[in-house]
Amino acid sequence: MNRRLVCWSGITVRLTGQVRSVVRELVGRAGVRLLTALSVRLSRQTAIRVLLRIPLPQPPVPAAIGVDDFALRRRHTYSTIVIDADTHERIDVLPDRKADTLADWLREHPGVEVVARDGATTCAEAVRRALPAAIQASDRWHLWHGLARAAEKVVAAHSNCWAAAGPKRQSLVREESTIERWHAIHDLLDQGVGLLDCSRRLGLSLNTVKRYSRVPEPKRLRRPPQYRACLVDPYRDHLRARRAAEPGVLVLRLLAEITELGYTGGQNLLYRYINQGRLEGDRITPSPRRVTRSILTHPDNLPGARRAHLDELLAACPEMTALADVVREFAQLMTEHRGPATRRRRESARDRCPTRSRPWHGAASRPRRRRRGTAGQHRHRTPTQHARGTARCG
Repeated sequence: MNRRLVCWSGITVRLTGQVRSVVRELVGRAGVRLLTALSVRLSRQTAIRVLLRIPLPQPPVPAAIGVDDFALRRRHTYSTIVIDADTHERIDVLPDRKADTLADWLREHPGVEVVARDGATTCAEAVRRALPAAIQASDRWHLWHGLARAAEKVVAAHSNCWAAAGPKRQSLVREESTIERWHAIHDLLDQGVGLLDCSRRLGLSLNTVKRYSRVPEPKRLRRPPQYRACLVDPYRDHLRARRAAEPGVLVLRLLAEITELGYTGGQNLLYRYINQGRLEGDRITPSPRRVTRSILTHPDNLPGARRAHLDELLAACPEMTALADVVREFAQLMTEHRGPATRRRRESARDRCPTRSRPWHGAASRPRRRRRGTAGQHRHRTPTQHARGTARCG
């Protein structure tokens, strides 16, 4: 009798299993209607309570796990999720993102050999305390993000080379003042003046003096101009044809001609457009971030014109060509190659890297100022979501 009946309610175990099977698939009123057709009368609230009492199965802890934090309520409440690194299935959700909580969970679940994590020092400290022999690896998103940051630094450092493939470069007032500032700082440094004394004499911040002192030559500080689309762009071909046919044509005459064609801008805009050398090139010089984005994009996903422009920019600078090769091999390393060849390809890419910058995953050595909720604004699970999760686990 004890196996067949629940002591306090008089409901058989078999009937309880049937009710659980129904509410697991159909929650709320739909489940109640089906149970009524089966001669089992329950209220909607009772069906929800039965659903929430269903125990979730405990999956085995794999040898490789992934750990990351997410926001239940951004800037207020955070939790930690533990997933299977191979199947990407959820294993557990911890109530907070403290190092002690994660360390206790790792001690209670032995057998973990590899932990894939982000750059948070809290997670790193928890793994070091609970599993000193475990291997800590960065996940693929942070690896690619670190590569993107390092690639953008290289592109910006060599912008003086690849920008030569774009329109004619003009010396702007801001660039001239930057070069003068570089010479002033390095003149004082050559005389033996310290960084702090340089900042006081020149009236600059200490970080600015440090940044200028690390640059070996002033050309590295020059950046390609970032032009946006303007009202003169539709009439570029007409202006180029007129200046080629009559090199000494007046700007006022050009203004009158394009005004008849529909130009609505002013004379000063046309003057700046011509003086900046934007008529000499067929394209607007992209920013370092845009060039980096093109390098990190798969070649098959780039339009033909953009791919041809990228090839011209890469051909103008050998370091940029080497960077593109490293990015391409790193992408293949993350998506295609597995096994012992991975380490050899990684070492080969490291030896050919054009710039020895900081580690790509530098956030692991310092606390993050702004936390990132990888799961976004998380909401509490509804009974329907609980039922779906139970069905998948079961």
